[in-house]
Amino acid sequence: MVKFTKMHGCGNDYIYVDCFEEKIKDEKAAAIAVCDRHFGIGSDGLILIKKGSLADFEMVIYNPDGSRAEMCGNAIRCVARYVYDKKYTKSADFTIESAGRVKYINLFFDKGEVSLIKVDMGAPELTAALVPVVSAKDKVIGEKITAGGREFEMTCVSMGNPHAVMFIEDELKSFDLNYYGSLFEKNTKVFPNRVNAEFAKIIDKSNIEMRVYERGTGETLACGTGTCATVVAAVLNGLTGGEVTVHLLGGDLNISWSGNENDSVFMTGPAQYVFTGEINL
Repeated sequence: MVKFTKMHGCGNDYIYVDCFEEKIKDEKAAAIAVCDRHFGIGSDGLILIKKGSLADFEMVIYNPDGSRAEMCGNAIRCVARYVYDKKYTKSADFTIESAGRVKYINLFFDKGEVSLIKVDMGAPELTAALVPVVSAKDKVIGEKITAGGREFEMTCVSMGNPHAVMFIEDELKSFDLNYYGSLFEKNTKVFPNRVNAEFAKIIDKSNIEMRVYERGTGETLACGTGTCATVVAAVLNGLTGGEVTVHLLGGDLNISWSGNENDSVFMTGPAQYVFTGEINL
């Protein structure tokens, strides 16, 4: 039996296994099993918490289909709260690595408990070949693309994983995200490593509404890296300022970015426990 903790960041829920105490033989198979919402526990992915080699801690991310993910902004906040609450660190400032990239964490407290987590998500990668996205241009900003017979303007950003951000005027609640999102994700001619697709609506210079179709998962209630990518895209297209609240199906995240391509994007949001248990893996 393997002990687990279920947590969520703005409704983006993952199963967390503390590898300081537990061992999983087949991580891919475990991810497929636990993520199933009918025959398993149900989650947007499996997170393994380990000792870091480049940072204080490491998180290893698996999607529900068993594929590996490079980064998850909501998950890293949950890992940050977990390791502090478990007293693996006494500091409110520490580092977590994922897929070889190190992120810097700042914890904020309310009545002695972790209330918000701020993450330095690093500078956005805009070079098309490094996102990656196939384009004749060095950077893909407001470039037209057709999916399902509809034309969109996309801006492509990597926040450690690839994102294509589309700003639309539709009512997001009724937008057919599963249809268009899956077309973007599976378009490997344009996105060699597949892509996370964000569809966003500008409310004003400080607020954005957004839904996301995640690679290997489908629609989730929130995506931290996608939220960061969406704000970067909004700033690059002159749609917002650099301090933005992004309204997701599962809650709100606060994102700040200077607009300088070499500067980090900062994400601030909550991390919540759901329940703990044991499962046979």
